[in-house]
Amino acid sequence: MPSLFDKLWAAHAIAETPGGATIIAIDRIFLHERTGAAALNSLAAAGRGVADPARAFVAMDHIVDTRPGRTDATTMPGGTAFITETRAAAHAAGLTVFDIGDPDQGIVHVVSPELGIVLPGLTLVAPDSHSCTQGAVGALAWGIGSTEAEHALATGTLRIDRPPTMRVTFDGTLRPGVTAKDMALALIARHGAAGGQGHAIEFAGSAVTALPMEARMTLCNMATEFAAFSAVIAPDDTTFAWLRGRRYAPAGALWDRALAEWRQLPGDADAAFDREISIDAAGIAPMVSWGTSPAQSVPLDGVVPADAAPGSLAYMGLHPGQPLAGLAIDGAFIGSCTNSRLSDLQRAAAIVAGRHVANGVRAIVVPGSSAVKRAAEAEGLDAVFTAAGFEWRESGCSMCFFAGGESFGAGQRVISSTNRNFESRQGPGTRTHIASPEVVAASAIAGRISAP
Repeated sequence: MPSLFDKLWAAHAIAETPGGATIIAIDRIFLHERTGAAALNSLAAAGRGVADPARAFVAMDHIVDTRPGRTDATTMPGGTAFITETRAAAHAAGLTVFDIGDPDQGIVHVVSPELGIVLPGLTLVAPDSHSCTQGAVGALAWGIGSTEAEHALATGTLRIDRPPTMRVTFDGTLRPGVTAKDMALALIARHGAAGGQGHAIEFAGSAVTALPMEARMTLCNMATEFAAFSAVIAPDDTTFAWLRGRRYAPAGALWDRALAEWRQLPGDADAAFDREISIDAAGIAPMVSWGTSPAQSVPLDGVVPADAAPGSLAYMGLHPGQPLAGLAIDGAFIGSCTNSRLSDLQRAAAIVAGRHVANGVRAIVVPGSSAVKRAAEAEGLDAVFTAAGFEWRESGCSMCFFAGGESFGAGQRVISSTNRNFESRQGPGTRTHIASPEVVAASAIAGRISAP
């Protein structure tokens, strides 16, 4: 019997190629300023146009400056050209651009769901590995390269080898203080960074269906760190309630028709998968990474493993058996497509309210979209963070990754709500520990890695 992925694949399969790949119809394409101009200019140089401009969108998010009063200038050397060339090429092609200063500007994987651009049953691609975030609504979304983006823009299709499937089931009830970020880190730590290699993953189980939508996005986002092709969660009433009324979502009779179709998307109970993983959600604790891969993570009250990789130990300046809790930090970052939505900021603000960032710690909050920023400010969250000593920024990817621009310093130890802790991910020589926004907030106040 078919799974959700089987249904999505079958609905979009156009033809099989002689080599065994499948031509898949692409419903939505998202570009960003880091690579958007490359795809669009190459397309134009070949004399081709965008097949359906209404289905293609551009977000200014990856290298834009997030400091207040920003312009096209960026901290990335030569970055202004990426912004201006992508803007010009996108407008020439007739695409919708969420530009600097636009009320809808923000990180692709935050903007797309909050506007209802991605919907259950659709396919969506973007030149960003964390596009799988959007599978949380029951869509098939995955990351591509610039050449594939060019092809998708010109033809509305891509040639894909059908991936194997995996179901990851989290059953049971999460303990208080345990988040979707902890679920993902626990999975990756237990099964390895290559544990989901090339699979289309469906997250299922009572602990998953109990998650609110934004937490589901966090879980799907981290599937990339599990080496998955993509990740999906079956749409349900939580999904439908969250999407209703969003700008690009259907309305009126079209909503009723769409809803009837979306209710048919979840897979059959006896659907077959190539692999199955089951995890007891009640056994998951708040997590924190110790090394240079999300797989190198332990419970917050744990220690660096005895068999820890020497290279990771040397880079992070740690030793086997060393406790993570109590480790002094220099910086704290709340943001990224993983944990920068309103609910993330609300939970972090509740922890820092009435307290202050420890001396010597640089703490930054970067909302995932301009809409998130406005909503947070309407609730007074910006005042809570700034009173506590955090920098309150404009939306964007910011210091989730280092692209030659703004960064934390070499050798500095940073606690971060981002998805990656690779060497120099947040700046040359920066040592990054990834955790939930709650742990980041508590650590910023304590000046050391701490439990909320």
